[in-house]
Amino acid sequence: MIHELRIYTAAAGRLPDVIARFRDHTIRIWERHGIRQAGFWTTLVGGDSNELTYLLAWDSMADRETRWAAFMADPEWIKVKGETEANGVIVARVANSFLAPTAFSSVR
Repeated sequence: MIHELRIYTAAAGRLPDVIARFRDHTIRIWERHGIRQAGFWTTLVGGDSNELTYLLAWDSMADRETRWAAFMADPEWIKVKGETEANGVIVARVANSFLAPTAFSSVR
């Protein structure tokens, strides 16, 4: 099992739009592709309060590549992305890292 840490920095004033897109569309589309989320967070104290941070759980990198490619090519996702960005991009920057648990991690 690996986890992918993704941090989205919203375009100025657009964090509510980013959150709404995940809440109202993205998670449902992910479920159809077997993409498992392990949690979502916004920054309460410290760092950038214009960020949405989340974790995805994958069986392997190959699993991730297959499922993510299918999601990115999904016609519903392409439509939703276009509609939610009709007035400009809502995500200014995406950072992601792939994490492997240590032998003493409570999350595996």
